[in-house]
Parts: sequence; C-alpha cells; structure tokens
Amino acid sequence: MDARSIIGWNLRRLRVAQGLSQERLALAAGIDRAYVGRVERGSENVTIATLEAMARALSVPVAHLLAEPDGDAQRPAPLKAGRKPAR
Repeated sequence: MDARSIIGWNLRRLRVAQGLSQERLALAAGIDRAYVGRVERGSENVTIATLEAMARALSVPVAHLLAEPDGDAQRPAPLKAGRKPAR
C-alpha cells in the first residue's frame, strides 16, 4: 500500500469511528469537503500542514494518519447516509 492510500485509509477509519462526515471534518480542518474525499480515495498528495490540520480536527497525533494498517484490516464502512438531526 502506498503512502497516499495509507493516509486515506486511516483518515476514513478515524473519521468514521468518530462519527464525522467529510463535510464536518473539512470544516473543522479548514479545508474543502471534496478535498477530504480525494484524500480518502488516495488520489491527492497531502501537505504536512494539511495532515496536521486533519489530525488536529480528529484529535489524534499525525502519526496515526501515517500508520500502515494490518494486513487483514477491513476497509472502513461508510457512515449512514442522510443528515443527522440537529443537536
């Protein structure tokens, strides 16, 4: 697995585990939602500054985005579609 795929895998895994949509993560990190999607698909080269912003938004160290997943790890499931009720 190449570095872009590893970052995308971990970003999606962490985002879904926290129940964040791509839009919420993008707002918290100060980046575009479509950019988050491209990073998760592994089609975007991410700068260190963007990695730091996404890690801060997820409240994890940057290293968590760079850790290679286990060989038997399942692809993270998508969040349930639709809007969440306002809190």
